[in-house]
Amino acid sequence: MARLGMVIDTRQCVGCMDCVVACKTENGVPDGHCRDWITQRLEGTMPHLSLTITSERCNHCDNPPCVTCCPTGASHVHDYGKVVLVEHEKCIGCKACLASCPYGARFIHPEGYADKCTFCIHRVEKGELPACVAVCPTHAMHFGDLDDPQSGVSRLIATRRHFVLKPDAGTKPRIYYLE
Repeated sequence: MARLGMVIDTRQCVGCMDCVVACKTENGVPDGHCRDWITQRLEGTMPHLSLTITSERCNHCDNPPCVTCCPTGASHVHDYGKVVLVEHEKCIGCKACLASCPYGARFIHPEGYADKCTFCIHRVEKGELPACVAVCPTHAMHFGDLDDPQSGVSRLIATRRHFVLKPDAGTKPRIYYLE
């Protein structure tokens, strides 16, 4: 069984927000909410500054605190790809998952349930890429099976310096950023 993940090349990402718009359009995300977003980090001191742009979303963690804290089982790990999902009908909107996520990747949908990135599992199950990956104009985003050593994402992680967000949180995120 696959363990799906994403690799984002921070040298290629220009912060255009096409991924954000594609996600909102594909998934009918309501105005005022996002399942993914762009973050810019400026580091260093003048004149030696560096800007890192990251496209961020749910990290579909291997150790997801949002799943273990959910009182109804609405937050769960889906069999296909080990993707973390929310079953809207079971969610009571208690916000425990929002509080437990160190990435701020969830929001309460106006209809009262927790919502987040799904890696566009409805597309992936049909052999398509997540909407954000499919539209990236600089091809900074890569998607695939992290457990397959021959997959593109595994080869990128094996050959390039990379980082994950908040590694000290212990969640084992599956979004990798190439330096």
